[in-house]
Amino acid sequence: MAEYLPLARYGVIGDLHSAALVSALGAVDWLCVPRFDSPSVFGALLDEVRGGRWRIAAKGATEHSQRYIAGTNVLQTVHRVSRSTEVVITDFAPVAQARGSTFELHRVVQCLGGAADIDILFAPRFAYATRRTSIRQRAFGWLASDAQRDVATLSATSGIDWTAQDDTLAGHAALRDGDRLEFVMRCDDDEVHAVASYETQRKLSETVAWWRAWSGRLRYSGPYRDMVERSALTLKLCCYAPTGAIVAAPTTSLPETPGAARNWDYRFTWLRDSAFVLYALERLGYTEEVDAFTGFIKRVARHADGGPVQIMYDLDGGRHLPEQELLHLEGYGGARPVRIGNAAAGQFQLDVYGELLEMLRIRYWRTSPSEGLWEAMRTLVDWTAAHWREPDWSIWEARMDARHYVFSKVMAWVALDRGASLAQQCGFAGNIAQWRREAVLLQQDVLANGWDPERRTFRQAYDGTDLDAAVLVIPTMRFLPRFDPRVRQTIDAVHRELHAGSDDLIFRYRGPDGLLGAEGAFVICSFWLAQAYATAGDFETGERLFQQLLARATPLGLYGEQIDPATGAHLGNFPQAFSHAAVMTTALVLERLRPRRARAASAPSVADRES
Repeated sequence: MAEYLPLARYGVIGDLHSAALVSALGAVDWLCVPRFDSPSVFGALLDEVRGGRWRIAAKGATEHSQRYIAGTNVLQTVHRVSRSTEVVITDFAPVAQARGSTFELHRVVQCLGGAADIDILFAPRFAYATRRTSIRQRAFGWLASDAQRDVATLSATSGIDWTAQDDTLAGHAALRDGDRLEFVMRCDDDEVHAVASYETQRKLSETVAWWRAWSGRLRYSGPYRDMVERSALTLKLCCYAPTGAIVAAPTTSLPETPGAARNWDYRFTWLRDSAFVLYALERLGYTEEVDAFTGFIKRVARHADGGPVQIMYDLDGGRHLPEQELLHLEGYGGARPVRIGNAAAGQFQLDVYGELLEMLRIRYWRTSPSEGLWEAMRTLVDWTAAHWREPDWSIWEARMDARHYVFSKVMAWVALDRGASLAQQCGFAGNIAQWRREAVLLQQDVLANGWDPERRTFRQAYDGTDLDAAVLVIPTMRFLPRFDPRVRQTIDAVHRELHAGSDDLIFRYRGPDGLLGAEGAFVICSFWLAQAYATAGDFETGERLFQQLLARATPLGLYGEQIDPATGAHLGNFPQAFSHAAVMTTALVLERLRPRRARAASAPSVADRES
């Protein structure tokens, strides 16, 4: 089996339609076009031999590092050849807001000091490497295609010696101090256009300016601004501009434990994950993303036709996400199977309603939602009132029988409570009295059946004794007052019994879930623990845990879904929207609760970690 790079050695770039993962070795190892959930063109992340990649590397480089241009998602990969010579590869995808825009990936290579030899490998493998690639030369570059007419074009500046085989293009260039090479790959465009340096520079300048204008609107002045900004920029990369949808991650089948089979496709829109993302973005001043997603909510609620909303949809709101296994790919680090689609789309998850209503309450607490949006929201609250007594599969999507999960009941209470508050505040029609009655009954039900009086903690489900880190949201969602003794007792129990061998890392649960194999410590749950301590009155512990977790980010400030407690390696699909939303909300909670005397305190930045 080939050796795979740790996820910490990847950066991500994108154009609000799709995203590419670029390694510190200069390889684009993951890219699906024209959108996040399309088949891959480069898939070496899931199969080093068959998957395909586009690599640009300085020959003989002894050090490899990456950085983002400040305030942007423009990535620079630095290859140090000698003490006096380095090669900088600048990767970016011009932001394409309009539907149907051709995906472009630009790679600018510059030699700084001395001389360097550059090797290029261009090996697209269409449709998850299921079709044979053909590469042909054109007047201004190269055209790669398959039998179904999927195409990718590559054009470059002069000075490169090319060698083409049937399915792979190799190149070599000798550079001296100040020399530049410029490459452009376009997808879904049969024409191979000449590279114009002034055009590349214009697009680079526009892309940097666009991202800096977006990140410059960040409304946060606390001590963790660098990490909050990087998380916000990462979340923006997960947004699909044409519909307002948000992917949980831009990848599929990156395993939750090395070499194992907990491998899922995250290139879809989970309503829950999106709600957490938008809650964080809205609090930081990004209302446009929330408003774009409300259109998505209206569509899926309308198509529910009186039934429950699905937990996830494709980027257009489609409901059909059949799960398939790609048996010809070996998987990241040999972790099989590689999956596309997600069978959990058919699960009933009661908590989704609460996350959506909480996000919308935050957005509209000063203004009123539109009449059409309120109709969709009222439908969600009515459905919750009628069905909260039913078992579900809850947030972690266990593949076993439905149960009465405490987290789901708490979030159903949130839906009823926030729905009633919004209706009363905005003067909209709704079954307010019924919603409030059901909320009271639901809260009583949770306190009677979800509390373990012997262990003095809320448990995972009514019918068991296992703990679940998801119940850490009880104080932040105001299900109970933050100084209620049951809140602190639950926090301490979760921290004690779900710890992952390190003070700041916890597992989401330890009980059975119908799946084989183990998993890592869950990143969002670990941040929830920090939030919960601070919210319940122990600010110092909350901030200490938060700072420890920030130190676990990759050198670029990115997070996977989980962290291996033994090695610190990031696990699961990458970068993970859930995790970055938790960075932002935890920073906001700490800033709101921070003692006045400590507001000027500083914190380590991404740059500090890299140095």
